[in-house]
Amino acid sequence: MRVISGSFKGKRLYSPVDNRVRPTTDRIKETMFNILYSKQAKYGRVLDLFCGSGALGIEALSRGAEKAIFIDKDSDSVKLAGLNLKYVKADNYELYNTDYSIALKKLKGQKFDIIFVDPPYKLRIEPLVLRGIEDNELLSENGIIVIEHSAENKLQIDAKRFIIDERLCGNTALSFISYRSESIE
Repeated sequence: MRVISGSFKGKRLYSPVDNRVRPTTDRIKETMFNILYSKQAKYGRVLDLFCGSGALGIEALSRGAEKAIFIDKDSDSVKLAGLNLKYVKADNYELYNTDYSIALKKLKGQKFDIIFVDPPYKLRIEPLVLRGIEDNELLSENGIIVIEHSAENKLQIDAKRFIIDERLCGNTALSFISYRSESIE
């Protein structure tokens, strides 16, 4: 795992020591950030849910994000993300060891330009996470939610309110979700 672009470019990040955490591969991460770039995503405030090693939020910080908040309920993941953040010398972040649902409630009303959601594939909790993001008003008006999930798991969203752009990368799907500029009746 390495940082692909920006001020931390080329730095190798520490990886998990076991297979409980599935880090985003460099190839998928590069695809993800190329698509974000093509969507003219703003890297203002970033939320990295289920952060694992912290690689996605760190990549966003490297590319100029103002601030990133990292959330994971696994204490080993939080330690690993903290180690990687210190290694790259990031200073504009917050890191919390808590469940995503608690974090979303505590962050209520804060607006994020990019929200990364990368839960364990087998949990299939993406709809619950999306509902929590919406209920707590966390996505900025022009923000993007990026969900990394199993290609077998087709996400169902409210098409009247949101646009979904799904890209397949082997057995992984990247779903980019944003508000519609005008709701469909």
